[in-house]
Amino acid sequence: MRLLVLGGTSFVGRSIVADALDHEWQVTLFGRGKTGSELFPDVPRLIGDRDTDDYRALSEGDWDAVVDVSGYIPRHVNGAMVALGDRIGRYLFISSHAVYVQEGIGPGSTESTPLRPERRDTEELDNSSYGPLKVACETDIRARYGDRATIVRPGRVAGPYDNQDAFTYWVRRAAQGGRLALPADPDQPTQITDARDLARLVIQLLTDQRGGAFNAIGPAEPTTLGGLIRTCAEAAGTEVDIVPVPAESAGFLFPLVRERSGWSSLQRDPAKARAAGMPATPLAVTAADVLAWDRERGLPPLDHGFTPEEEARLLELHG
Repeated sequence: MRLLVLGGTSFVGRSIVADALDHEWQVTLFGRGKTGSELFPDVPRLIGDRDTDDYRALSEGDWDAVVDVSGYIPRHVNGAMVALGDRIGRYLFISSHAVYVQEGIGPGSTESTPLRPERRDTEELDNSSYGPLKVACETDIRARYGDRATIVRPGRVAGPYDNQDAFTYWVRRAAQGGRLALPADPDQPTQITDARDLARLVIQLLTDQRGGAFNAIGPAEPTTLGGLIRTCAEAAGTEVDIVPVPAESAGFLFPLVRERSGWSSLQRDPAKARAAGMPATPLAVTAADVLAWDRERGLPPLDHGFTPEEEARLLELHG
């Protein structure tokens, strides 16, 4: 299989490329060449920039499939599709659960859940525009490639090399043990997908030439935020005492915390992706692997979550 990956050197893309290489596929990367330049030294790299519409490097070449990891706005996907034309077989787009309507759905929602209205009036990515822009991207890819379009919609992804702090925060904090401040209800549903399982699904979908949309959901067994934290502690060999603190004590988008009105969107049905070949790495394994990676890189400061001083004050007030 000749595979072109748009992106491919950060987290999810990195996992997809690694899985493809494990299957001895011929992989080519397209990107700015500024991230992960030391990765995959034997993989050809085509240099371009989607933000400036520079697709000249894609003017030649043929591929059996394209995986688009770095498309966030319609201009991105349309620029790539125009540059590639019909010199590709299948176009697989990494979308997001943010494409779905956020209200009026129940637990166990599937890929048939209504999508949010698409947006084409902005290229600014924020909490209100991210999902609708992804919807517009999906629409254009389907219009261009029809049955040769595959859409993968991950939820929260975790694993080694995660470039976000959400799961890593709880892994690191749980490894410290002791009393732990949680600005949420411990019974909040939580779904975490191991990046390596997501990558395995992508490669299997391309192998089987499957079109349509697939929710990339994990872990195998339903869990709660409190259960996730305790699993992280067990993976680290520690014990935690979870102390709920007021939600208003946390900043916006505290790691993995969601308002109760959004809980149903954290209980989606993974059946279609599972049937297509997506594995389910146990949450404890994901936690242990993230902890080992985090320690190996030297436990750098995280952008989200409580500082030790903030947490100590909260525990003193509410413990």
